[in-house]
Amino acid sequence: MTRRARLTAGATLLLALIVAALAAAYLLRSKPATRLTLAPARYDQLVGWSDDRVAAAIPALLRSCKAILAKCDDAPLDIKTKGADFGPIGEWRAPCAAATALVPADDQAARRYLETAFVPFLAGNEGNSDGLFTGYFEIALKGSRKRGGPYQTPLYRRPAEPTRYSRAEIDGGALAGKGLELIWVDDPVDAFFLEIQGSGRVRLPDGGMVRVGYDGGNGKPYVPVGRLLIERGAVPRDKLTMAAIRGWMTANPKDGAALRRENPSYIFFREIVGDGPIGAQQVVLTAGRSIAVDRVFIPLGVPMWIDVQQRFAPNDIIRRLVVAQDTGGAIKGPVRGDLFWGHGDAAATGAGAMNARGRYYLLLPRTVAARLGAGAAAH
Repeated sequence: MTRRARLTAGATLLLALIVAALAAAYLLRSKPATRLTLAPARYDQLVGWSDDRVAAAIPALLRSCKAILAKCDDAPLDIKTKGADFGPIGEWRAPCAAATALVPADDQAARRYLETAFVPFLAGNEGNSDGLFTGYFEIALKGSRKRGGPYQTPLYRRPAEPTRYSRAEIDGGALAGKGLELIWVDDPVDAFFLEIQGSGRVRLPDGGMVRVGYDGGNGKPYVPVGRLLIERGAVPRDKLTMAAIRGWMTANPKDGAALRRENPSYIFFREIVGDGPIGAQQVVLTAGRSIAVDRVFIPLGVPMWIDVQQRFAPNDIIRRLVVAQDTGGAIKGPVRGDLFWGHGDAAATGAGAMNARGRYYLLLPRTVAARLGAGAAAH
């Protein structure tokens, strides 16, 4: 080997070592901290508080209170929440009991009750209160209890071993013929979006309707297909909405099927009899007043004030009282919300277009607030 060749080889090796070192440093870098922080606030700091029809959220709060009060006084508010000490059930009993006196309630009485019973706290991730807010709705599908004609896509019941298969394996027939088919629908794109929404109404050929709801998943990691479309240049980042993803899948059925299989997560369903849809707190959701959160940080049943601005429609601002009553596979982090819009075309349009940034405040009982350091900070 010539001297020049040795120098070239040495330089190549050195470059490879540098690249490897940089890659290792990237992979081993410490991840950003994820921790719920709560800062006491006053009601006059909640922009729009005096304008909202807060009484419209009281029925949702009462549903959550019914679920809360069914537990023992010494039980935690939400056993899955590790974000902060939100107190035992006993500390929520008085505020919930007082809420029952508001039916029927007017906005003035509801506001007075809330300001008396609760203290607002601005939620943050290590102090950063800015978060992502999206929307979901009860989707409408067409289906049949029997396979045939256009009804070729199954919605599966939860199997005995739900974590055994990935989406690609299930789509490939891993659960076929095992008696787990709940409903057959006419559109695989609708079936996929049902998984994202978590609940839906299936119109049957005879005109009947079946309500279906979330019944667990396969435990595989959730891969957002929207992110994949952005990375591949299929949909611009500033145009990414639920409607844009659906439109791309419908226009590209073969590629859309392949894209869906890149998300290993799969959702199973059960038939819901009676009112619905049912959220993770096992209460009926209220359009415009129920919100899905990450219950690792935020307990279900907590009233919240949201203040968010649409990214693609800057003049569209949503400020209202809601109640944490649901969760979702893509709802992760201390400041992350998914607003339930209800059922029907208007709900589908509103939820599909929602892509907002903003903040939320948790409304906590005064005894909990005192323990968290709010003291007399209130209104």
